[in-house]
Amino acid sequence: MSPLIAIGPDDNLQRVLDTAPAGEEIHLAQGDYRLKVLVTTPGLTIRGAGQDRTRILWDDYALRKDPAGVELNTFRTWTMAICADGVALRDLSVVNDALHPERKGQEVALTVYGDGFSMENCRLTSTQDTLFLGPLPRDLIRRYDGFLPPLLRTDCPCTQTFRHCLIEGTVDFIFGCGRALFEDCEIRSLRDERDIGYVAAPAHALEQSEGFSFLRCRFTCEEGVTPGSIYLARPWRDHGLCVFRNSTLGPHISPLGFDPWNDSGRDKTARFYEDPPVPGRVPWVRTLSDSR
Repeated sequence: MSPLIAIGPDDNLQRVLDTAPAGEEIHLAQGDYRLKVLVTTPGLTIRGAGQDRTRILWDDYALRKDPAGVELNTFRTWTMAICADGVALRDLSVVNDALHPERKGQEVALTVYGDGFSMENCRLTSTQDTLFLGPLPRDLIRRYDGFLPPLLRTDCPCTQTFRHCLIEGTVDFIFGCGRALFEDCEIRSLRDERDIGYVAAPAHALEQSEGFSFLRCRFTCEEGVTPGSIYLARPWRDHGLCVFRNSTLGPHISPLGFDPWNDSGRDKTARFYEDPPVPGRVPWVRTLSDSR
């Protein structure tokens, strides 16, 4: 059956998303769609012509000021924000091309608030903080009351699935409190002037029993990344939860594997697991058998 909605780069993508009925499938033709996109309709499937052929791009960054003269802050820099349940993205790229986070601050490509989100055969590209997986830590939900709209402050269960995707960035480029599965994905670290990087920055609450899970993923890097300069994860909040299973790691990954987030003491509370275990890792990383 032909899709009910098919559009091209010259069409108003945001208007189409706002008026599409719940559960609709939207096909995006090949091309670049340069706009900031907010999805609030549940059950939409947004399908491109291929991750290298259909791209949604924007270039906001944390230190940029809005019309009122207020800095955007990390959580308003997204290129695309999913704020509805059951949304699926297929065969496209979401890009924040602001670049130079060392001078501009965080630059989110995709923000996800919503249960049952899935992404397949897609590419996410930015630098620092590429992918935010809601909800926010609860202290930030309180702090940003009146600053972020309610859609970006909801304290609700959010599950996300990523399959056969390429996700690339520099520092903390997969972060948040969502329950997310990354299956058969390529996780690619890019060069950064600071010559250090972190893949995941989980912030899960203690009562959350599932966090970020990387299954059969390939951790690769851009040419020029210093060997041993990238950490798999560091805990953004005390009880951040990350699991790495049966994944392939390049030489850019530090032999220590994980970082405690400066002198925060979170090495005592973070829940990081790696299977099979790797000799020489920090003593506070565990194997899955330790959780039983």
